[in-house]
Amino acid sequence: MPPQYARAADRPKGGPLVRGTRTVWRTPQRRSGYGHPVLTSRHNLAQLCAAVAAALPVLLVAPAAVAAPQVPPPSTAVGGERLGLPGVQVNPLAGAPALPRDLTGQSWMVSDAASGEVLAAYNPHLRLPPASTLKILFADTVLPKFDRNTVHRVADEEIQNIGPGSSLVGIKENLDYRVEDLWRGVFLSSGNDAVHVLSFMNGGIRRTVNEMQDRAEALQAWDTRVISPDGYDMDGQVSSAYDLSLFARAGLRNPDFRMYCATREAMFPGALDKNTGRRGSFGIANTDRLLGKYPGLIGVKNGTTTNAGSTFVGAAERNGRTLLVTVMHPASYQRVYDETAELLDWGFAAAGKVQPVGRLVEEKQAGGGEPTGQAGGATGTPAPPPHAADTATRPTGGGGGLDPVGWPTVAVGAVVAAGAVLLVRRRRASRRRWGRFEC
Repeated sequence: MPPQYARAADRPKGGPLVRGTRTVWRTPQRRSGYGHPVLTSRHNLAQLCAAVAAALPVLLVAPAAVAAPQVPPPSTAVGGERLGLPGVQVNPLAGAPALPRDLTGQSWMVSDAASGEVLAAYNPHLRLPPASTLKILFADTVLPKFDRNTVHRVADEEIQNIGPGSSLVGIKENLDYRVEDLWRGVFLSSGNDAVHVLSFMNGGIRRTVNEMQDRAEALQAWDTRVISPDGYDMDGQVSSAYDLSLFARAGLRNPDFRMYCATREAMFPGALDKNTGRRGSFGIANTDRLLGKYPGLIGVKNGTTTNAGSTFVGAAERNGRTLLVTVMHPASYQRVYDETAELLDWGFAAAGKVQPVGRLVEEKQAGGGEPTGQAGGATGTPAPPPHAADTATRPTGGGGGLDPVGWPTVAVGAVVAAGAVLLVRRRRASRRRWGRFEC
């Protein structure tokens, strides 16, 4: 039988209250994240109205402003107007092959690595978690900094704080590794431990992340936000099929990058043998399932995590032409390879039979400047970076706009509407999370 309590004060907060033969579980008073009681919906609404009333005079005299959109309109899509449109974009000419059927990727793109022409695309600027394909940007940023024959002794701190479940090549502390071995660990085993060691050699994780972000912006990869150098799942870390293609194109211009991503197997330095005092080695193999199987494939990088699903950036060469295909988040792990191969087949067959729907832009020159190389000669501005704060701009004069009083009125209405939605959601969430349970 449940315990009886003489006084309400003797009952544990949130504990059982006995009523006859039933035990009713009572929930404790809800509190905010700051430890204060959460007000009722009625109080919330009253506070909201009071806040709007207090803010109204300021809104009436403040200059009108609108926040920059997170998703740019098509006219500002980097690489060409059509790359900002949803759905499949392709310009077939007479005799062009049909695109593969039943593609499941949430985003994909086929482009020519030399000319930069985009042959076909599907939501190429959709921002998605990139997983280990972000290592392409890491390599493009850090690879030129160290001679491949440089020897580095790994400190214990360099292989700490690596995300749980990370792919590792098997680096041990207090042992020497050549830079080229570390890069094989990155490209073949997708080793986050190798990425961390190279990041420490580069001045630390934070510095490396900042340099990767700078490099992305120099390449005009405005869809990318870098939080971890290895692509490990982090809230807010995103890229796009378009940006990943830019990274791969830039990386393939480096002979060392091209060599590492094309390596199928290698021997990696092991630990010291306690008996002999000698150091052994073990074999590692490239996790790219198309390498050595798809004719002419020269890399580049795969990536799979729980949050990101599977993503793959592949480059293949045939008859003197190099194509890039990026596929993000298809229906399954194997589908990322199948769909990449199908799109590569289509791209080679479509040579000279399609008009480009966009273009891979070139790296910005020193001194910055707006994106260039838009398809069809169109110009535009880059999409707002995912990490950038919303900016406000004053509306220009002209017909069709609201007057200085109209904008604050819209703002007040939006605040009230948002508050109402918030209250409804909070009440629904309250019933789900704080409802009374009887047994």
